[in-house]
Amino acid sequence: MKKSASFWLGLLATTSIGFAPLAVSAEENPEPTLLEINSEPILSTPAEFPSQFAYDSGITIEYPENGVKGIYVTAYSAGGTDKMKELINFVNTSGLNAMVIDVKDDVGKMTMNLNSENEIVQKSTEEFVTDSSAMMKQLEENKVYPIARVVVFKDTLLAEAKPELSFKKADGSVWKNGNGDAFVNPFSKEVWDYNVEVAKQAAKMGFKEIQFDYVRFPEGFENESDSLTYTRGDYETSELDDVQQRVEAVTDFVEYAREELKPYDVEVSVDIFGYAATVPEAPGIGQNFAKISENVDVISSMIYPSHWNSYFGISKPDLEPYKLVAEYMKVENSLLAGLDTPPQSRPWIQDFTASYLGAGNYQNYGAAQVEDQIKALHDAGVNEFLLWDASNSYTEGVNYNME
Repeated sequence: MKKSASFWLGLLATTSIGFAPLAVSAEENPEPTLLEINSEPILSTPAEFPSQFAYDSGITIEYPENGVKGIYVTAYSAGGTDKMKELINFVNTSGLNAMVIDVKDDVGKMTMNLNSENEIVQKSTEEFVTDSSAMMKQLEENKVYPIARVVVFKDTLLAEAKPELSFKKADGSVWKNGNGDAFVNPFSKEVWDYNVEVAKQAAKMGFKEIQFDYVRFPEGFENESDSLTYTRGDYETSELDDVQQRVEAVTDFVEYAREELKPYDVEVSVDIFGYAATVPEAPGIGQNFAKISENVDVISSMIYPSHWNSYFGISKPDLEPYKLVAEYMKVENSLLAGLDTPPQSRPWIQDFTASYLGAGNYQNYGAAQVEDQIKALHDAGVNEFLLWDASNSYTEGVNYNME
């Protein structure tokens, strides 16, 4: 006998598969369907699943009331007991409230045990963080908002494990860029699912936001694509030109990942090149700022002053952090204002010294230079930001609250 929606919702409420039912009227929703989350069958209604059930990781950390203000933390730092205590203390005493922690790094390595059944995920794991449960509890106790950084298409380990998911040269070997890094193919649905699996497992651990990085094709791909072998998957028969196919694939991945992660009640953010906001689209890498922004909760442009040339008429941007950020935000704010549902803007700013620019082109970055960037954001109406320093040595004495 066919069971009613009320019956199935009542049945699901009595199961213990990690999802907590929220208050909802079954009569307001269509008949449920069966689906699987990590091989466990559950019931949902097709369009309304996210509003009915949310995965309960057991970790409760609220989105910061005054906005996310965070730092980047390597897995090495997160796994080092003393270093992590030092960084948490820094966050607690400085007015910051969040950490972006490497879960899948720049070579495709999983930095902690994700409890995934995917064999390549398992083989690509090196537990820099040996006790992820303890780490999450530590963050919870200190009310530090945890963001999982997942590097997507820059993935040497997956490319070498499954070359057919990458870009191959004429001799059949995996193509790598000048730094020796391989990328996997954004056209591949299998690559999408691999990274979404990582994100889901991070959400189950208790991370409250998934931040996707390297959501793009390799830099300069437009100059390499004709000499490489790779599948275009569902885009093979597309009537779009090469540039628009790349834009479509990158945008579609973000939309797909966000939809897949809805049952886990996490925010979804994407890191994007700052210059992507200044052009209709970055043709080689497939990043279109507006299209990506339409499919995320948070957009994090990387706007480090040291990474710009004289784009905004500033001859030496590293020497003028306030002006650079202020000019950039004029462009971003204009773009976001044109969207129906703009995401939260949360740029990455610079807390490192770019001595590699050479004498006369850089300055030592300290409290004044970091504050200049934060003030420029504040003046542009943005109160969220993330600090980048690859060594995780952040400047003391910065006023992070411009209110």
